[in-house]
Amino acid sequence: MTRLLDKSPTLNERLKAEEKRLKIELNQAGAGSVRDKILEKLRHLDAAAHINEWLSSPGLRAPT
Repeated sequence: MTRLLDKSPTLNERLKAEEKRLKIELNQAGAGSVRDKILEKLRHLDAAAHINEWLSSPGLRAPT
């Protein structure tokens, strides 16, 4: 079972893949609510990537 876990993509890799997919979808979307929803998802992905980077940083310390 550990072999399956070792091959799974990291959170950062999954976020980048989803961002790439959404950018392709954004280029195909016309103006309107669909485009706005895609842009909102992209903003959420960006925030998630920043939070993940912050949580993964070596300088992060537990609250005291």
